Amino acid sequence: MRNLTLSIVMAAMLVALPNYSVAKPDPDQGKAIGSMTVAELGKAGDEARAQKDYRQAIVYFQAALRKDPKNAALYNKLGLAALKNGEMSSARANFQKSARLNPKYAEALNNIGAVDFTQKNLGSAVKYFKKAVALEETRATFHVNLGAAWFGQNKVDRAISEYTRALELDPEVLDASSRTGVVAQVTTPEERARYSYMLAKIYARRGNVEDCLRCLRKAKEEGYRDLANVYKDEEFASLRHDNRLSEVVPPPAK
Repeated sequence: MRNLTLSIVMAAMLVALPNYSVAKPDPDQGKAIGSMTVAELGKAGDEARAQKDYRQAIVYFQAALRKDPKNAALYNKLGLAALKNGEMSSARANFQKSARLNPKYAEALNNIGAVDFTQKNLGSAVKYFKKAVALEETRATFHVNLGAAWFGQNKVDRAISEYTRALELDPEVLDASSRTGVVAQVTTPEERARYSYMLAKIYARRGNVEDCLRCLRKAKEEGYRDLANVYKDEEFASLRHDNRLSEVVPPPAK
């Protein structure tokens, strides 16, 4: 499976202490941080993440957790900052700590799966994405992630089922760009292109030709590599005599 990265839209077995790097603030900053409340530290961490200053965000979230060590939401945010800082094992350990503090915290379970997905541990990713979906079935992002994991295992029908549900819940799910949310979503140019092609299949099944062609154009723009499959996949059989299809995807040479 090709290398994939993550974009935040809002996650290693658990060790005694999470293996995150410590960015040491200067003394004056340390004094200021020490006087801040948990809520203020959490807000400052969110603002640092929004500015892509992930090491500083880690400092704030660590400080908040020293004052509130059983805060599952803070561990989840610390995991997201570590994830964006390229510290995969640290991110996973923090997401696991979050999930252990709150076993029904769907975001943390999803985020564990997201780390596993990027590390190509697809079986584990599926397990955690399924847990997240079971807890909050109406979260479109969870279905996109589970669909991506199924697709990575070549279980295309299952992937289409998850993408279909994601579309029903939020047609713009892959266009979200929040940097300070609490959910990690699998979204790369390759994954968006694949998603567009899947949506084209779904619209074709429904007989919605206009939206099918729109999604095929989008998949083409995003660089989907297997567009020629429209002349093999049965979902597109009814469109093969439509000249608009050949304008988007030239038919194979005879």
